[in-house]
Amino acid sequence: MAPMGKTLMTQSPPKLFILCGKIASGKSTLAAKLAEASGGVRIVEDEWLHGLYANELHGLDDYVRCTNLLRAALTGHIVQLLNLGVSVVLDFSANTPTQRAWFRELIDQTGAAHELHWLDVPVEVCRDRLAARNASGSHPFQVSPELFTKVTNAFRPPHADEGFIIVRHDVSSLDGSAPFPTDAQG
Repeated sequence: MAPMGKTLMTQSPPKLFILCGKIASGKSTLAAKLAEASGGVRIVEDEWLHGLYANELHGLDDYVRCTNLLRAALTGHIVQLLNLGVSVVLDFSANTPTQRAWFRELIDQTGAAHELHWLDVPVEVCRDRLAARNASGSHPFQVSPELFTKVTNAFRPPHADEGFIIVRHDVSSLDGSAPFPTDAQG
């Protein structure tokens, strides 16, 4: 038995996995694969938002308010997991420099290794996937075409100047026809 305060994890150093991509680009699917491959803990923003704030989410402003509350509440827990040697896959939106600043803070607080997985999927593909997802009712939130357009217009791809290790995925790497990742830079 490990001494109190020592990690029981025998894996490689902990890593923070971050996801960036338009709505319905495949972030949650990739997050599940990353968690399984790394043995890490997957924390899913949509599940937490639905569980805590479902009755308060009526638009983009509500999302921003509630996700900021959620991020503030989870920060200490995520830092503790990383400091204990547990890899963490954050299935949260990292689609603008402002959103990505929180992930940068987590990295800076812990010194954890990280990968920002950018799902570079065309808008048309995401729009079609969203329509299918909305029709199936498989997701806790329905996203209107208007909200999809508004969020897509706000999307900013990650840039090397932000200081992240960026792993780019295109459609072929996400549908299983090519190995992932397709490109890494840092």
